[in-house]
Amino acid sequence: MRVHFFGATRTTTGSMYLLEVNGRRLLLECGLFQGRREESVERNRKFPFDPATLDGVVLSHAHIDHCGNLPNLCRTGYAGNIYSTFATRDLAAIMLEDSAEIQKDDAAFLTRVRAKKGLPPIEPLYSATDAEKAVRQFVTFGYDRPMPVTDGVTVTFRDAGHILGAGQVILDIREGQRSFRYLFSGDVGRGDDLILRDPQPVERVDYLQIEATYGNRVHSAKAAAGEELRRLVTQTLRQGGKVIIPAFAVGRTQQIVYELNQCTLEGECAAVPIFVDSPLSTNATEVYRLHPECFNQDIYRFLREKANPFAMTNLTYIREVAHSIKLNELQGPAIIISASGMAEAGRIRHHLKNHIGQPENLILFIGYCAEHTLGAQILAGKNPVNIFGDPYPVRARVASIDAFSGHADKNELTRYVQAMTGEIKKIAVIHGDEDQCLPWAETLRHLKPKAEVIVPVYQQVMEV
Repeated sequence: MRVHFFGATRTTTGSMYLLEVNGRRLLLECGLFQGRREESVERNRKFPFDPATLDGVVLSHAHIDHCGNLPNLCRTGYAGNIYSTFATRDLAAIMLEDSAEIQKDDAAFLTRVRAKKGLPPIEPLYSATDAEKAVRQFVTFGYDRPMPVTDGVTVTFRDAGHILGAGQVILDIREGQRSFRYLFSGDVGRGDDLILRDPQPVERVDYLQIEATYGNRVHSAKAAAGEELRRLVTQTLRQGGKVIIPAFAVGRTQQIVYELNQCTLEGECAAVPIFVDSPLSTNATEVYRLHPECFNQDIYRFLREKANPFAMTNLTYIREVAHSIKLNELQGPAIIISASGMAEAGRIRHHLKNHIGQPENLILFIGYCAEHTLGAQILAGKNPVNIFGDPYPVRARVASIDAFSGHADKNELTRYVQAMTGEIKKIAVIHGDEDQCLPWAETLRHLKPKAEVIVPVYQQVMEV
């Protein structure tokens, strides 16, 4: 078997890996590459292989850096099956449509800019129709249900505990006279999640391809995160302020809603108005509610015996722009959760513009903000900050809690690998910037001294 590394090599974007086995070609992941604009356009539009020659596609989970280029793959010739879990398919359906709309808006903006220079228009990578057609090609099955996908290759998804429906991809391969197990970790969750089950151990692993998003970092404790969230929120509400939370639509929003639900039920948080102002977040929460098979025992019991964990009498989900605009007139204490988590796009920028200047308010970040994003500027203490091209003074309190991350850190990844059984012969470290993946590779060499550990570069080929 040969593995071609076509994405997320020494970076965390554009996951894509082509496996050649028994004369067949199987693609793991088909994510959007996000980086410098010209490089991104080139890599996303042109695949380093002919999509029509693929015999199958396997998707670990629905984040855009893993599934975001599937519509383009199908539009340019791939007509086969896309294998995933049930929840991954449902999340991908809304994520890909949202991605198509964002690309349409970006293309329209760039076309206007280029028109002033006499340059031709820009076409979006794919349309919402292309996204919907790609979703028709999904073939779904549950965790721990082996599925033959091509000659000599059987896929089993094992819960990864990362986002709803996320799976580790177990490939049981028969090649000639030998059989072996190749494990692609996908993205691994931290465990002890508010909503999801812990990552499940995998047995009899011969070859491992593992993520390294936080392979050289240790997160703060989760228990402390819940306490800190409640302390910051209650303190702000008591002084009559508003809490503005930039949050990623899938995963982080649902965690915060559930935490606030529990805080309110336990009487620690006042029952002030709470708004989730994001169409994608609202749609994603509906998908979460439909997939209790992914929940841990605590939230599953809460759903069955008490109520919907993502609903409260004081909680409102907002899709319509007109309803979002009405929040500008909101008086008194309230909580507004809105995308995007890095404050680079979406309705959160309007809420920051309206509330960042009042000292009684709190701007609370609950996830990573990449360098140069508006969120990173606010966290770094820049004052004023530019929002929609105009400067706004930062007078609100700014805080950050990183423990809600959906990615395992160095210690949690270590425990994940230690829980595996089998004599691992070779390990490929992917999906991590160099300051994370290179140290994580060194850690793995100590953890598994008999294994060859590589950190592939773009288009490198590994023989198995």
